[in-house]
Amino acid sequence: MDRPTIHLRAAKPDLDDGRLFARYLDQAAEGFFRFLLGRRKEDILAAAFVEPGHDLSHENVTFAERDGDVVGMISGYSAEQHRRSSDRPLRDAADRSNLRMMTVAIVFAPLLRALDSLADGDYYLQAVAVEPRVRGEGLGTLLMDFIEARAVEAGSGRLALDVSAKNEGARRLYERRGMVVESQWPKRLRIPGLKLLRMAKPLPDGVHGRT
Repeated sequence: MDRPTIHLRAAKPDLDDGRLFARYLDQAAEGFFRFLLGRRKEDILAAAFVEPGHDLSHENVTFAERDGDVVGMISGYSAEQHRRSSDRPLRDAADRSNLRMMTVAIVFAPLLRALDSLADGDYYLQAVAVEPRVRGEGLGTLLMDFIEARAVEAGSGRLALDVSAKNEGARRLYERRGMVVESQWPKRLRIPGLKLLRMAKPLPDGVHGRT
């Protein structure tokens, strides 16, 4: 029997898609957004998600559907898009959670500044996540192929991402796709169990590959 077809679609600027994004984003970030925003994380991220012009916007998100059900998500943006991004939508959505968010942001400031190190021409893979029931069926590969193609279309020369050093499975997946570790974050902040690796790979026909 043939497997059901996977369909990729752009995220819609509504709260339902926003809550799906929030769940997948926190899954990919290994619970960081729950730590940052608390129990209201899905509502906060969904409210920010519907707004354009920032890293967490629906504009940067693509969902994978099978038989009408969402089974995965990928999000990313160019370094140029990141530099134009504003944190106002997230701060406005957080409202009463702002104090918690600001406290965490201060503690993790060296880590959060890692995003600002994106080089011109980089395309940043923010998050990729799939439902446990469809793992091993090639969906992760499909989503990675998609984001690499999108990065090339955007004129980017490299794909970059950050992955937890303790997430060896994800790291091996990215290494199989030609990505290599180029730096570690944070360099000075020492929090037990917290270390991110910046990985990157060149892309064909991107801005760095043109002659």
